[in-house]
Amino acid sequence: MKKKIQLILTFALINLGINANAQTRYLDEVFTAVTVTTDVTYATNISVLPMLQGQAPGAAPILCDIYEPTGDTATNKPVIILLHTGSFLPPVANGQPTGSKTDLSIVEQCTRWAKKGYVAVAMDNRLGWNPTSTDQDTRTSSLLQAAYRAIQDAKAMVRYMRMTEATGNIYGIDESKIVLGGQGTGGYISMSYDALDNPAVELNLAKFINFQNPTQPIPYVIPAIFGNPDGTDSTYFPANAPPLMSPVPVLWNIPNNPSYSSAISMAFNIGGCLADSSWLGEGDVPMVSFHCAKDENAPYANGDVIVPSTGDFVVEAQGSYIVQKHQSKYLNNLPFAFAGISDPITAQSVLNNTKYSSINNYTVGNNFEGLYTFVTPPADTTQLNPFGQAYEESGAPWDWWDNTTYGVQAQAINGTAQTIPAFWEANAILGNPDMSATKGNLYLDTIQGYLNPRMYMVLFGGCMDMTACNYDASAIVDNGTCLLPDGCTDTLACNYDPFAKCNDGSCLFGEKGCTDMTACNYDTNAVCDDGTCDLPNGCGDPLYLEYDPAVTCSDPSACVTLITTNINEIINEATKIYPNPAKNSINITCNTAVINSISINSINGKNVLNAIVNANEIKLDISKLAKGIYIVNINSNDTAIKRELVIK
Repeated sequence: MKKKIQLILTFALINLGINANAQTRYLDEVFTAVTVTTDVTYATNISVLPMLQGQAPGAAPILCDIYEPTGDTATNKPVIILLHTGSFLPPVANGQPTGSKTDLSIVEQCTRWAKKGYVAVAMDNRLGWNPTSTDQDTRTSSLLQAAYRAIQDAKAMVRYMRMTEATGNIYGIDESKIVLGGQGTGGYISMSYDALDNPAVELNLAKFINFQNPTQPIPYVIPAIFGNPDGTDSTYFPANAPPLMSPVPVLWNIPNNPSYSSAISMAFNIGGCLADSSWLGEGDVPMVSFHCAKDENAPYANGDVIVPSTGDFVVEAQGSYIVQKHQSKYLNNLPFAFAGISDPITAQSVLNNTKYSSINNYTVGNNFEGLYTFVTPPADTTQLNPFGQAYEESGAPWDWWDNTTYGVQAQAINGTAQTIPAFWEANAILGNPDMSATKGNLYLDTIQGYLNPRMYMVLFGGCMDMTACNYDASAIVDNGTCLLPDGCTDTLACNYDPFAKCNDGSCLFGEKGCTDMTACNYDTNAVCDDGTCDLPNGCGDPLYLEYDPAVTCSDPSACVTLITTNINEIINEATKIYPNPAKNSINITCNTAVINSISINSINGKNVLNAIVNANEIKLDISKLAKGIYIVNINSNDTAIKRELVIK
C-alpha cells in the first residue's frame, strides 16, 4: 500500500435544491479536503493478460484507490465503488486514452463523493481478451470471460470493504450501505453484478454457447472452471485443454475473503450494456442508468457490441433503456421512484428520455424513473479529421485526458512508420472532438445531480409513517413507499383480502353467509358476509296487484293494492302438502300467505296434532299418528284451507 496522499480541493457547492445554509451530508460537499490511499491490494487472482504476449497466466494483485473525507471521524460512512472503462484492456493498448482507476473522470467522481462524506473506491479489475481474433467465437468467448472475471473482482472488492469493517474498520464504513457503479466498460459490470444470479440458466443461453461442434456445444463461461459468479471457490483449468494445454490442471480462480457477503444496496451505470435482459428480474437492487442515445459502441436499447477498432461483431446486448424498462416492470426502483424528487435535472431527464421514438429499429421514448438519456450533438459528417477519419457521435462525453501525452504513448505502443503522435491524438477525439475538462465536468454535474438524490433515498430513505406496516425507524427521509393499513391480510380470516398489503386489524374469523338483517336470507350465525344476501327487490306477494314473479325477496312496502276478490282461491291454489300419502313427516307451504297455525283431525273429527307456524312453510313430524285418513286445517289471516292427508 502506498503512502496516503492528501488532496486539498477547492470547495464547490453543488446545488441540488437544498438550502445552501442547511447543507446535508451525502448531498452537499461538506468537506473541503480528501485523503486518498492508493494502490490498495483488495484481491489476488489469476490474470490472463500475459497470454496476449505469449506468456503464461498467473496470480496478480488487483488494486484500488480509496477516497475518504479528510478529518472525518464518522464510522458509518456508505461506500461507493466505481469501475472504469477501457474495453477490458490496458489504456493505450486498448486504442483509447482511458481505462484505469486513475482516469480523470474517475478521480473527479470519487473526489466529489468523498467531499460529500462518502468513502469512494476507484477499483481496477483483471483485464485481457482477444478483440483482434478473426474467429467470432474467440472474440465472444474471451470478452464474456473477461466480463465474468471483472464481476468476480467487483464482488471481491465489496467483500474486501466488509472485511475492513469487521477487522478494525480503518475506513469508518457502514458495511450495510455499499453502492456499485461503472463507467463505459465498467457499466457492463455494474449492470450484471446483481442480475447474474442464476448461472445454470443465464450462462447457457444459446448466444453464450460455442456451437462449432454441434454434437458437443460448449458454454463460453463454465463456472466449474472459472469459478462461481461471486468468485468464492477455488477452480482449475483442465489439464491438456486448449489454449493452455498444460499437463496438469492450472489454478484458475482464487477466492478472496469468501466468508463475507457480496451484496450491494444499489447499482448505477454510465454507459455500458447488459449481456442479456433475461438476467433481470423482480427483487434486483435499485439501479440508475446514464446513456448517450446514439452511442455507437454500446447500444442504448438493443443492438450489437462490436470491436471499436475493427467493427467486428462480438455479441448482441441490451442497453440502459431496456434495463430501466425491466426495472420499472419489476418495481425494483421503488426506493426512489415515488420519492417525489423534483429538480431541473430530473425535469430535463424527462425531456431527454422522451425525445426519440425509435433507435436502431427498437421502440423507445418512455420515461423511466432511474434513466437519464444524454442527447448529444450529431457527428459532423461534412468533414474528416486531418488524417481522413470520420467523426462519430459521442458515447462518453464525460471523459477527458491529456491528449498530448496520449499521442506520444500511443505512438510508442501502437505506432508504425506511417503514424505520428498527432495521428493518435486526432483518432482519440473522433467521438469527442471538443473534449475538455470543462465539458467533462459539466456532464459529471448532471450525472451526480441526478444520481446522488436517488442514491440518498436508497441508502437513507424509508417509510416514516408509524402507522404503516413498513415503518422504518432508521429512515431519515421518507421515500414515498409507505404501506398503510388497507384490509385483512390473514388468509385464515373469512374476510381475507388478497389485494391488501397491510393488515388494518379488521380480520374476522367464523362462518360466512348473509349478514344483512334486511335480507330474506339473513343468517344469524354468519360472521363474514359472503355476498349472497337476497335483498328486497319488489313485491313478491301474488295477493297484490304489484306482484312480480321475478322478485326473489318481497318488499312489503312494494305491495300496496290488495286483491279483494278470489283471495281464497289464490291461497288455496298456492297451498301445498307433500308428500301425500306420507309416512313420517309432511311439508306444508304457501307462498301467498303466512300460515298462522295448523291442526290435524282424524276422519272422526278428533284433534290429533296442533302447531303454531307464523311462516310460509313448515315440516311436521307425523310418525306417531296411526295409519289412516286425516283432515289438515291450514289457517291464515285471510282464509282457512282444508286438505285430506293419507298416512300409510
